[in-house]
This record gives sequence, structure tokens and C-alpha cells, in this order.
Amino acid sequence: MTHFNRLMLNLLMTTLATGQTPLFADEPNCLATPDFQQLWPEGAPDAKGDTPADQPAVWIYRPTARPNGTAVVICPGGGYAIHATDHEGVQPARFFNRMGVTAVVLRYRLSPYRHPVPLGDAQRAIRYLRHHAEDLEIDPHRIGIMGFSAGGHLTSTAVTHFDSGRKDSADPIEQHSSRPDFGILGYPVVSFVADYAHQGSGRNLLGNAATEEQLQELSNDQHVSTDTPPVFLFHTSEDGGVPPQNSLAFFTACHQAGVAAELHVYQQGPHGVGMGFGHPALQNWMHHAGTWLRQNSLLTSKKQVPVEGNVEINGKPLRWGSIAFQSDDQSLPVGWGMINKGRFNIPAKNGPVPGHYNVVVTDMGQIEPQPVAPDARVSEPVPVTVTEHPSSMNFTLEIMPSDK
Repeated sequence: MTHFNRLMLNLLMTTLATGQTPLFADEPNCLATPDFQQLWPEGAPDAKGDTPADQPAVWIYRPTARPNGTAVVICPGGGYAIHATDHEGVQPARFFNRMGVTAVVLRYRLSPYRHPVPLGDAQRAIRYLRHHAEDLEIDPHRIGIMGFSAGGHLTSTAVTHFDSGRKDSADPIEQHSSRPDFGILGYPVVSFVADYAHQGSGRNLLGNAATEEQLQELSNDQHVSTDTPPVFLFHTSEDGGVPPQNSLAFFTACHQAGVAAELHVYQQGPHGVGMGFGHPALQNWMHHAGTWLRQNSLLTSKKQVPVEGNVEINGKPLRWGSIAFQSDDQSLPVGWGMINKGRFNIPAKNGPVPGHYNVVVTDMGQIEPQPVAPDARVSEPVPVTVTEHPSSMNFTLEIMPSDK
């Protein structure tokens, strides 16, 4: 029996024993071999030699079925000294492929290269994707960046330091904007000046003689603005290499600037967990990132619209509950909102996109100092069509008592 067959047998036994499907039981939506491309085929600017380490490049992993047009540049970590390309590059890329997302693993330049060279490499990858969007069948307005650890620092730099492109450049790739449309940060290095700063990454990126001004410039929680794209972050409380305060600081800065952001901090796990395979909590972070992309309408080119209306249950306005617009298309966001005294009002940022949905209403009971209902009650799905314009919808439903 080959190693691969033994592995698949073990996965099957795990599935039978636990009732859970392993994340990588198969690869139904991935090319066997990625497309390798140098970002500057004629030679990278400021290159110190002509070895692979001197030539930034990308491995392009494309989904083989149901591509949704979203793309992401992945920056493996390694303290700006090495690349953890497998568990912080290839494995997330394969997971993205299963979501219909095109994933691009970046080989950016490391020490002795100094800032802004790695940032320029990441920006070049984003520009490259925009320039080749038609060939790659991706949406140039849904190109994000993701990174782990020091790659997370590079990601946090890319989402706070960008330009609109140099329109007068003779290189057509450089004419494109370097602003990502979203960022995903895994246990990122963020600050070089706080007491929790990762000194090794700072030295490798800026050298031993970095000035206070340089350190401040690349402490990226200080540079979040209203132009920063939406951001998803995850970290672990047990991370002693890059403490979770890095993610907390960046999330706080996003919140204060009004930037859409989501943060997950898991209790267990040291630094460098990657996908967190096998851990019942950690292995869910990538699923959460996918849900976040979906709910921010980043897996579709359609725009979310607001929906409002009234809900009556068994002839009376629903006192307290929720309403969900659910689609069979897993790339479309679920429109969701609360119902209070029979009314719901879902803003566009939380709304559905145009399309066909099943509406599900949940009756959450009354607001009383004692139990009134034995449990929440859920309606049967109601098919509706959402248009491109703001919608007003009224629902008159019957829900059987939950104890029936």
C-alpha cells in the first residue's frame, strides 16, 4: 500500500470514528500543479543577484470548478528571514480553491533585503493579478492579500500603505492600483514599537540601525485609515512569539476608523499553527474567514441591498426574533437582521444581493421576567426574489408551538 493510500485510509477511519469530514479528505477543486510566474521576468528592481531568492515570484493556484472571481495573494511567514511556504502558503491556497477562490502564493524577498523591497513585491503581485484579471478569470475589484506572522506584517503594511498606480509608467502592470480589496491576517506581526513588538522581524526588515521614525512608519496599527479595506484577523492566546496584542491593536484601529473588521482569538495554540489541522477550535478559523468573505459580498460581483418590512406570526406582530435570507449559492451572503415588534430593517452592509432566496424567520419568544416559550420556533422557508433596488417585504406566517 502506498503512503497516499495509507493516508486516505487513515482519513476514512477518522471520518468513521468521529463522524466528521477531514478538511482535506480529497482535492475536488484544485489544479494538480500551480502556474509559476516571476513578477519581473526581465529582472526585479534592486535585485542583489539572480538566484531565486533575488527574483520575487508567484505560484498561481486556480480552482477547477465553480470559480467565483475572487483572488488572494498569500504571504507566508518566517520573520522576514525564511518562507514557511507549505503550511502558510500552499495549504491555505488549496483551501481557497475549494471555495472557488484563485490563490497566489508569493515568494517575496527577505533579509538582507530591506523595506520597501518586500512591500514592493507584494504590491507587484496585486498589480500583476489586476493586469491579468481577464486571463485568470478574476474580478480586478476582488483581489485581497493574506499573510501569517511576518507575512501578516507584510499584509498589514499592504492594507495601510498603497497607491493608485503610476499612470505614466512604461510598464503597464505598474499602472494598476496596489490597494487590496480585503486583508486576512493570521497571528500577524503588527507593531515594531510596542512592548510586544517582534524584534527579529523588525531587524530583518529594517536592519540594526532602524530609526524611531522607520519603526513608527511600519507599526501598522498607527496607519489604519478610512481607506483601509475590510480585514479579518485571527490569533491565539498562547502565542508567545507574536502575542495577540498585535491583532487586538490592529482590530481596535480598524474599529475606530470605521473599517469593517472581524477578530477571532482562540485560547489554545502556539505561534505558527497554520491551518490548525485536527484542533476542534483552531481548524475552524479558515471556515470563519470564508464566511466573512461571503458575508462581506467578497465572493460575488453583486452588490448587497437593504431590505425592510413586517413580520406577523399567527396573526400577531412578532415580538422578538430574527429573519434570514438564505441562498443555495454558497458564495452569496445571507441577509440577516433582528425583528422587534414586528419590524425588521436590514442595511445594505448586512443585506442579501439580488437573487432567489428562502426566507426563514425565528421566533425568539417574549421579553418577560419568566419563561414564556419553551424554545425558539423556526418558520418553514418562504421563497422570495431580491431585486437590485431596496425592498420592502411583509410576511404573514404560521409557526407551530415548539413543544408540538
